[in-house]
Amino acid sequence: MNKISVKPQKAWTGKNPRRIICSIAAALLFILAGGAYMLLQHNNGVTDEVYKGHGGTFKNTLAEIDTPDPSVIYREGYYYMTFTHNGTDIMVMKSRTLDFRQAERKVVWYPPAETAYSANLWAPELQYIRGSWYIYFAADDGRNENHRMYVLQGDSGDPQGGYTFKGQVTDSTNKWAIDGLAMEADGELYFVWSGWEGEVNAAQNTYIAPMSDPLTISGPRVLISEPLLPWEQAGGPPYINEGQSVLQRDGRVFIVYSGAGSWTPHYSLGLLALKPGGNPLEAADWIKSEEPLLAMDEAAGVYGPGHNSFTVSPDGSEQWIVYHATTGAADGWNNRKARAQRVSWDNEGLPVFGKPLPLSEALNVPSGTGVFRAESAVRSGNRLEFPSLPSAVDSGTPLLVHYVNPGGEAAKALLSVNGGPPSTLHLPPSGEGQAGYAYLSLPFTAGKNTVAIDWPEGAGAEVQAIEIPRYEGEAQSLEGEAAAEDNPYASGGAVAGLSGSGAALRFGNIQVPRCGTYTVTLAVLNASPDAKLEVSVNGAPETISLPGRKERNQPAFMELKLKLQSGENEIILFDRQGSFGIDYMDIWQKSE
Repeated sequence: MNKISVKPQKAWTGKNPRRIICSIAAALLFILAGGAYMLLQHNNGVTDEVYKGHGGTFKNTLAEIDTPDPSVIYREGYYYMTFTHNGTDIMVMKSRTLDFRQAERKVVWYPPAETAYSANLWAPELQYIRGSWYIYFAADDGRNENHRMYVLQGDSGDPQGGYTFKGQVTDSTNKWAIDGLAMEADGELYFVWSGWEGEVNAAQNTYIAPMSDPLTISGPRVLISEPLLPWEQAGGPPYINEGQSVLQRDGRVFIVYSGAGSWTPHYSLGLLALKPGGNPLEAADWIKSEEPLLAMDEAAGVYGPGHNSFTVSPDGSEQWIVYHATTGAADGWNNRKARAQRVSWDNEGLPVFGKPLPLSEALNVPSGTGVFRAESAVRSGNRLEFPSLPSAVDSGTPLLVHYVNPGGEAAKALLSVNGGPPSTLHLPPSGEGQAGYAYLSLPFTAGKNTVAIDWPEGAGAEVQAIEIPRYEGEAQSLEGEAAAEDNPYASGGAVAGLSGSGAALRFGNIQVPRCGTYTVTLAVLNASPDAKLEVSVNGAPETISLPGRKERNQPAFMELKLKLQSGENEIILFDRQGSFGIDYMDIWQKSE
């Protein structure tokens, strides 16, 4: 791997964003070996807004490996995913973001041989219930008719830690059962699962039963849904209700389930809505929607969307659905990978998923993504550590620090990466109860990085969060003849390749804490000698030449001075001549 030489950058510091009107005339200065270029843009007097993070976009799928039956939960600064991992063990993945491509992966439990639960481990559900981690899963002895539900309990507060097998979770009938999970509503616990009425695989129904604790069903099962609708019976028999998940909002309780054959492209998501004030154990209080809420979309190239779970954005303001789907009508149980999109709501308070989105579509990241808060960091005296910050390559990486300094004097902190030499960060007064922001560049290495912040004794300032405001090229909207290209030397393992006058790369949802002039660094790979691009910032374009050609897969860096407005910005790169690849874009502010 080529080493990247990065010029050390000094820290920039600034006070909390206030409602200051941005200048209408804004300068864009391109700093290149061949000279400087100037461009005017207008932001129409936009004022500073509440800052929720640097934003950006991502694309499905959530991981490059097959992740059928995904169960995703967000807790204390991390997303965790478990899924049907070859049916042989239970794996938990851990990620700072909803993108699990660089996640930490760990198998947390292997079944013992020659038991009733040694084979065909399906659809593990990771849940945090009343202070403990639990994983519910289905397994058998090698014969499908012997599938039953089982549960593991975490031995610690780490969902990637050890688990203890706690046995079977069953009602008195002890019938075939899969896809179970716990549901808590109005302080009461329930178990929801897919099961057979008898001993024959004719139909899978949705059942619910009360629980006395997360390990124990304490009453008879209640049938609340049978696969009787035409769409539920597609591909059968057997006819299917399975993959149940729970969604709650404003006191309403919903069960989203999968219907139709999971081996077919018709696999879809249906909805059971509990009547307001209804009893979960009364079948008549559950209202089933006649049509699926998420179904195959051939135009988008999405087949068999189903077996979902729900999670939240890092700031808790949004709910997201995570489901698996394939890219081929004949894929069956192969090529099932996790995807995500935001949940919206209609006027009746019912969830709306919309159509499944094509893999080419860039989605705004969940709100608050990339804001790593201090309360989720590791504290030791005056030292604060932010671990598990991923980087695919060695690179100088921008860091944005949120802080509070209510005193009248500037404070100092020492920042280091992976135990290396510290850099000094100056934090001017931010004002009482106000947040300040400071940028600097730090040397990240390929793999997981830990940023440490050390405070001197008596310092009146406090760090609230950190961010890495980097935007990967391949995660943006690719237009015309632009295409994502795998590249092991690139920051995210891929680049956005632009070739031809119709190619463009659209960086959307770019957020900054305040309006002002920012340093924007583009990492360019493999540009042709005559390459030129046009940059448009919120609608104002300018054509420029790219830096001189480097050795293949060695990045050349362009530094742009861009005037950005508070709130959302859009930066578009157009190919105006030749060809080039964009690895990533960094945004930060230098000292004056």
